Amino acid sequence: MPEYTRENTLRIAKRFHNRKRAYLLVNPLQAKHIPVSPTRALEMMDALGDKLARRYPTARLVIGFAETATAIGAAVARRISPDCIYLHTTRESFPAAEGWIEFQEEHSHAVEQKLSGDALERWLPETDTVILVDDEISTGKTLRNMVGELKKRCPVLGEKRIVAASLLNRVSPENEALLEGAGIRSEYLVKLPLEDYTALVAPLEIHEAEEAEARPWPLRQGEQILPALADPRLGLAVGEWRQGCAALAEAFLAQNGAAFPPDSRTLVLGTEECMYPALVLGEALEELGEGRQVFCHATTRSPIGICAAEGYPITSGRKLPSFYEEGRTTYLYDLADYDCIVVVSDTPEPGTGALSALLSAFPPNPARKVVYLQGGQHVWYL
Repeated sequence: MPEYTRENTLRIAKRFHNRKRAYLLVNPLQAKHIPVSPTRALEMMDALGDKLARRYPTARLVIGFAETATAIGAAVARRISPDCIYLHTTRESFPAAEGWIEFQEEHSHAVEQKLSGDALERWLPETDTVILVDDEISTGKTLRNMVGELKKRCPVLGEKRIVAASLLNRVSPENEALLEGAGIRSEYLVKLPLEDYTALVAPLEIHEAEEAEARPWPLRQGEQILPALADPRLGLAVGEWRQGCAALAEAFLAQNGAAFPPDSRTLVLGTEECMYPALVLGEALEELGEGRQVFCHATTRSPIGICAAEGYPITSGRKLPSFYEEGRTTYLYDLADYDCIVVVSDTPEPGTGALSALLSAFPPNPARKVVYLQGGQHVWYL
């Protein structure tokens, strides 16, 4: 297992026009903003999961934070136990459900988050420990907000051990004391030194990602219907979730494996909160070997500044329409040329308008193969 340090897990970017927080901590191994091997990404997430499994082997409820930690939470839950229940927060209006618990992620571009209160009530009696998973924890304020709202709905949470787990942690001693006062323990993969990141990014000259030029593409819908994915927004055993993602990958590759020849470069791209199925599919494709290079990352709501300064992590980007909601803006960063692109989305929205804009963001390549998995089932081809 690799050793994870500040040097290989942290890059500092500058947020574009965010008055709440000027900087963004970018993990180059996380497969969110920067393309990376899916195997390397999952290996890092598993390292956090293994640490938590050793310390909290009886934990049976893991909650991931959307959008950046949906895959991390799934990986953590899987390393604890296949019967561990996994659910994640969401900013989406689906699935249709009642009993959402809402809270604020105050430094984020999109602050509103919600969690299924019905799922929480159902699964809390089955565990002595609740693990909340994020990609990084800076002050713990969002966690305290969330736990306070959850306890209002489910007072029994106050009787449970609550753990805040993250890949990166830079919580100060003062904020650590506030977390402990709220009954929350901190666990992490990498502890970061306290640095003035605002000062680090202040001199950087950045610009916003340009809007992708939408143009029509000759997309056709295939006859294949893939196995339906369950939705972790409402909670499910993580073994079932992993099995469903693996079944999707197996069925997809059985029909489309020939589209990814040896020595090809392939991008498997998730959309916003839908990251884990893309990573599992990417890992399966990478395991085919024969010189295939596979990369994963995802679209995001976060406006990040583009900059050509040496060492800066976000060097290109495009502004895109969301796959989930008309009128919502999303972004894709660090674009590169690929022989094949596979887009994996759990959106219930039909149509390929967002995909058309996304494809226009990449460098032109008339020989490129494109496959779009919409709603986890329907397959479109270019």
